[in-house]
Order: sequence, then structure tokens, then C-alpha cells
Amino acid sequence: MVAAATAGGGLLSRVRPRSVIPGFGIAFGYTLVYLGVIVLIPLGGLILRASGIGIEGLWAVATDTRVAGALKLSFGVSLLAALVAAVFGVLIAWVLTRYTFPGRRLVDAAVDLPFALPTAVAGIALSALYAQNGLVGSLFAPYGIRIAYTPVGIFIALVFVSIPFTVRTVQPLIAEIDRELEEASATLGATRGQTIWRVLLPPLLPAILTGLALAFARAVGEYGSVIFIAGNLPYVSEIAPLLIVIKLEEFDYTGATAIATVMLALSFSILLVINLIQAWSRKRFGYV
Repeated sequence: MVAAATAGGGLLSRVRPRSVIPGFGIAFGYTLVYLGVIVLIPLGGLILRASGIGIEGLWAVATDTRVAGALKLSFGVSLLAALVAAVFGVLIAWVLTRYTFPGRRLVDAAVDLPFALPTAVAGIALSALYAQNGLVGSLFAPYGIRIAYTPVGIFIALVFVSIPFTVRTVQPLIAEIDRELEEASATLGATRGQTIWRVLLPPLLPAILTGLALAFARAVGEYGSVIFIAGNLPYVSEIAPLLIVIKLEEFDYTGATAIATVMLALSFSILLVINLIQAWSRKRFGYV
């Protein structure tokens, strides 16, 4: 009897459990095809084309004064915009999740507007709004402060297009946090600040970092909404994606692919660091 049970258990252990989702083989095959055709092959072609000039050529392109200025502006302003979007995105998500007020659904729908709005339309609207004769820009013009056609305008445009990523990433987790945790924290004598830092932020931190990564990825590659408000002045308000387009219009395909490869390497490195911090935060706070 024992031997039969043991044999039966061994047989069952060798039987492969059925997947909850049917068609795993087809779905997995499609995933590999998608990853290869849509992602890896184009990126591989880009790197292969840029490798024609070698490491020294890539370094020469990256250290060119105009290219270096454009890269510094694109990545610096994008990172700053992503950080601001992460902070205010969490606040917006908290208000939309925890409070009920007139027009809440309208505000909730407006958060997704940058997803649906063509980027060129957003750029034209922001330029008209923040120009010196615009509704907002005219308020700062008497003090000699320019918003449009400066790096400040680029920052505003990037915050506009990236903030929905943080809101939609954090909002579901805020809805899952039990309010009894806040009440228990207050009962134990914790202040509001201690409740935020020790009770609310730990479970939200991985989602905030995810939203930060998505916001940065969107901002660093943004083109349509930026070129209208940037001014596109070399060494001042010229972004790297615009410089790539300029190289393509000049039929300098090698230079364009070299700049794109440098952007790819920098973006991958920054996103890798963010993902490592996210993984550490999950283990640190027990949300694996």
C-alpha cells in the first residue's frame, strides 16, 4: 500500500500541472516573436549601423559640443520632469482615490488627456499659453522672465506628457491600502508625517519608482510637444531627438544613428539603475 502510494506520488510529481491560461505555448511564442521583431532586431540594426564608426567615433560624436549640449539638456530636463511628475502624480492619485468631490470623474478623465492628445497639438497649446503674449507668459513678461522657447518651457512640456504615467501606476495601489492601517497608526500615537513615511510610502515606493521610470522614458524620447515650445536654439534649447531629425534631413545617417545609440546606452543605464532600486525597495520592505 505504502509502495503504491509512493509510486503514485512520484507519478503525479512528474505530471506537468495545467496552466491556468490556455495556449501557453502560442502565447510564449508570440512573446518571443514580438520581442525579437519589434524590439531586438531594430535596436540591433541601430547598434550595427553605429558600430561602423567604432567606439572612438561614437565617443567623438557624444563629446561634440552641440551633441553633448543636446544630450545634457534632454536627459537632465527629462530626469527633473520625471521627479516632479512622480511627486505630484502621487498627490493627484491620492486625491482622486481617497476623496469625493464635484467633477472628480472629469478630473480623472483629464489625467489621461496627454495619452490621447496629439503631441503637436499639446506643443502648440503650451506655446500659445506660455509665450510672452500668452495667458500665463504675459504674467511673467513684465519681470523679464521667459518661459516659452527656453529650457523652462521644455520642462513644462515634459511634465505635461509624463505625469499620467505616475498617476495611473500608483492609483491602484493607493486604492488597495486599507484605511485601518492609518487609523491604527494614529491610535498608536504616530503623527501624520510618521504615518506617511512608515505606513503609506513603503508599499507605494515600488510603484512610484515604476512610474518614475515610465515618465523618464516618455520624457527623454518626447519630440512633438517639445519642438514647438523649445525654441530649438543650438547650445540653449535644442533637444537630442531634434538633433537626430536634423542629421537625417542632412542625410547624415551615420551621425543620426550614433546619437541614437548614445541615447539608447544612456537611457538603458538610467532605467537599469531605477529598476535595481525598485527591486531593492521590494525586498527591503517585503513586497517581493
